[in-house]
Amino acid sequence: MNLIIDIGNTIAKVAFFDEDSLIEAIHDSNRTLACLPEVCRKYVVDRAIVASVIDLSDEVQSQLASLPCPLLWLDQHTPLPVENLYETPQTLGYDRMAAVVGAYDQFPGRDILVIDAGTCITYEFVDAMGRYHGGNISPGLQMRFKALHHFTNRLPLVEAEGRLLPMGKDTDTAIRAGVLRGIEHEIVGYIQSMRIKYPELLVFLTGGDNFSFDANIKSIIFADKFLVLKGLNRILTYNNDKI
Repeated sequence: MNLIIDIGNTIAKVAFFDEDSLIEAIHDSNRTLACLPEVCRKYVVDRAIVASVIDLSDEVQSQLASLPCPLLWLDQHTPLPVENLYETPQTLGYDRMAAVVGAYDQFPGRDILVIDAGTCITYEFVDAMGRYHGGNISPGLQMRFKALHHFTNRLPLVEAEGRLLPMGKDTDTAIRAGVLRGIEHEIVGYIQSMRIKYPELLVFLTGGDNFSFDANIKSIIFADKFLVLKGLNRILTYNNDKI
């Protein structure tokens, strides 16, 4: 059994894989990993991988040190099943690379755009030869709402849930439509522009935020909320003989 520990900016995800099959995925605090002892008693774990985009608390480090199995720390030196062309691999967020690996593992030999809509929205491209060319980072959904409130004197903090109109009829609906439609047009723009150069481009959408698209765009998107976890599991398997 493989143990996958994905420590993000907002939450941590703990998952168990039997080879390529996801058995269970759990959300936990990224400051405590309090679930770890109990779930590790539930499964016999052979090896584990941990990847983090934050500095780990003492409690989390203690939990990881207590794991009863070999542990692989994902960093810029970890061998990958794709070629990394990023110029500063030491600054590349592990989640970005894991999502690319997860997508390419499902469709090797295809040009793929991976869109991860989480705290930030990231756009990653891997070509049909398995070469990761890099990507872009954009503010995420909640970041956009909070920025409009924080950097102005009078705009309120608006929730994503609520009345959504083509054009706002009051301040709340104007902000909501501006943020949600803005993200939608941004994503559609990336897809359409990249498909000019890569007509057979596949698109993966992952992350915690969901967006609506017109039927033509939605038909070319594979939605996979476990893509990063699958990528981390693939990286762990790829490094079996190194831990």
